[in-house]
Amino acid sequence: MRNFLGEFEQLLLMALLASGDESYGVEIRRTIEHRAGRSVSPGAMYTALDRMERRGLVSSRLGEPTPQRGGKRKRYYRLEAAGETLLRESQRALARVAGNAVPEAETP
Repeated sequence: MRNFLGEFEQLLLMALLASGDESYGVEIRRTIEHRAGRSVSPGAMYTALDRMERRGLVSSRLGEPTPQRGGKRKRYYRLEAAGETLLRESQRALARVAGNAVPEAETP
């Protein structure tokens, strides 16, 4: 099993962390788009979430069917302790590598 995270995986895990206990796909996408200013493809998001679920970083469950969704059930995702730990380690590794090398933001 890989013990590192790619950028997109980090964004997904941070969105789950920011969302609290459980989130479904639309909430996760909105969080990333709003906070990171980055468009998220649903297919890419669900593929990454499925992969991270197999790794034990996130878990999911199906909610109850609702009439608003035509009887479909939402899948809710939750950040697991292993995911939070790996996210923290990835962020620390990036900070160590970056050191003082992070460019300053330009002021208008």
